[in-house]
Amino acid sequence: MPQALRSTRMNEPQNRRIAVIGLGAMGGAMAATLHRAGWEVTGFDPSDAAREAAASTGISTTDNLAAVAGTPYAVLSLPAASIVETTVPQLLAAPGTVAIVDTTTSEPATSKHMAGLAEAQGAAFIDAPVSGGRDGAATGTLSAFVGATDAALAAAEPVLLALTGGNYSHIGGPGSGNVVKLLNNVLAAANLASVGEALGVAKAYGIDPATAAASISGASGGSKVSANMYPNWVLTGTHDSGFSMGLMARDASLAVDIAKQIGEKPALLATVANQWQDALAVLGPKADFTEIARTVAPAITPAGAPATGTSAETGTKASAATPDATSPAA
Repeated sequence: MPQALRSTRMNEPQNRRIAVIGLGAMGGAMAATLHRAGWEVTGFDPSDAAREAAASTGISTTDNLAAVAGTPYAVLSLPAASIVETTVPQLLAAPGTVAIVDTTTSEPATSKHMAGLAEAQGAAFIDAPVSGGRDGAATGTLSAFVGATDAALAAAEPVLLALTGGNYSHIGGPGSGNVVKLLNNVLAAANLASVGEALGVAKAYGIDPATAAASISGASGGSKVSANMYPNWVLTGTHDSGFSMGLMARDASLAVDIAKQIGEKPALLATVANQWQDALAVLGPKADFTEIARTVAPAITPAGAPATGTSAETGTKASAATPDATSPAA
């Protein structure tokens, strides 16, 4: 991603009150980062467990979204665009909002609509889906794909700086950050499947998959998937990335759907999206997304191939549209 490294001293807000909406794995970590950076954070989540985890880090919490309406700044970390659509109007219901930063992997039409609602009330809304996982959220080193007007970006920049250290790209107007984040995720989805298949071939040839992954990672076929994801989460069998199968399958499908809406037909990406739907039906939405390896190359994963046919949780084929967590997480 193109990077723009900006001074964290720029645009320091006079009012450092901020609400974090969604205290799941990502939202909770972002709330803790903002708290350590000196922001006065109030976290909202309907889950008792999520609120208790946030409170243990010193963050004030509430189960009443109306209680944080009109807070000058807000960060959204939600599981779906539909929840963004119902949340933003409630935050804008009281005066005082300066900027809402939506880190959700949402949909561009939703972000355009929310940006319009905010602007009509003198507030800013930016779509800023993030990359970097829990570690990046916990250390303020996320990267972000930003869709916003110049004025909205300027209003939201203090929050972006706290979460990314300035490592964000202003892609274009409202919704454009969502588009590029979805494209990023479908490319990662493709790479997870293709690297798994390649390492499966290496294993069948009698080559240690870890050795093959390390060798490939230093050459032209290398990627974060071969260098980090497979060695750390797949070959070890831990599958503890913190990002779910349900969310990745959803993102891959959304990327293809957005392409179709503008008349594009990405054949390879469509095949990848279908492959993730097949894995979702077998593994269920709560499986870690790195468990795709268990369906594309079961011989290289300690757990081997999963049971086939139905989701262990529902007994039926799972849907990528089903939220993956009881508490919101990006």
